[in-house]
Amino acid sequence: MTLQQTENLVTALIAFSFSVLGLTFLLGANPNALITTFNFYSLGAMVSESALGAITGITLLLLALMTFAARFKLVSPKTVTLFAALVTAIPLLTLLSSGRWMADLGGFPIIGSGQGIIKYFAVLPLFLFLFYRDKLSHKQLTYLNFAPVAMVLLWIGSMKFFEFEANAIVGLVETSPFMSWLYDVFSVQGASNVIGGFDVFFALVLGVGIYTKNKPMIITSGIACLSVFLMTQTFLFSVPDTFNSATIVNRLGQFVIKDLWFVANLVVVAYFTIFNSVSDQNRKTQLD
Repeated sequence: MTLQQTENLVTALIAFSFSVLGLTFLLGANPNALITTFNFYSLGAMVSESALGAITGITLLLLALMTFAARFKLVSPKTVTLFAALVTAIPLLTLLSSGRWMADLGGFPIIGSGQGIIKYFAVLPLFLFLFYRDKLSHKQLTYLNFAPVAMVLLWIGSMKFFEFEANAIVGLVETSPFMSWLYDVFSVQGASNVIGGFDVFFALVLGVGIYTKNKPMIITSGIACLSVFLMTQTFLFSVPDTFNSATIVNRLGQFVIKDLWFVANLVVVAYFTIFNSVSDQNRKTQLD
């Protein structure tokens, strides 16, 4: 994969995901999430639900459009990166609210509604890759893009060992043509443990592979991590009513579509640890 192909794929994943999110909010999906976010800033009571949806939807659509425009040098890279930082900071700061954590299970780090929020950590490293690649080293960009992948797999993966999370994913697993067999072999908690163990194990192995520059380890664990985020995309089709004719996707669909950011993170990691190093070696061979 060349640099241009990597940039194009990352840009497409960002633009597509934010376009879908923007349209769903613009069309009125998941108003409770918006109210929770805006209430954190004491703005929820000042604006109607429809206005919150319109503001959020237009903002996310604008970010998608600006990302494409910046790739063609129609918008300043600094402008779109700062805008992306602002857009992602708004939900991320709500993690400071106790409402994101499950108080009856001890609060932090037992996360409830914040599971969808922490995914926004994946976004800014992608913009740094696209527009600030010359100011950061390959190693820095690799770890910046690996960090959110590791965080979400370790964090949400670890949650799978709790009963509340095992029960929460039943509706996803039992309707999946790729995962429903787990309930034929394991109990609800056992299946959840297997899924969580897979997430945690391969996140750790990928980290070790990157640190030791072990390409076979990076490829194997990278594919495994990628499969997690690609698998979640199948829930859009396997879980009933995820697609909505009125708002494109429902709350679950919004949660799932964010995993495309982690696919992009892994593409960046692969470029710097596998494809780019291969290109460097080929250039060295030609010079010799």
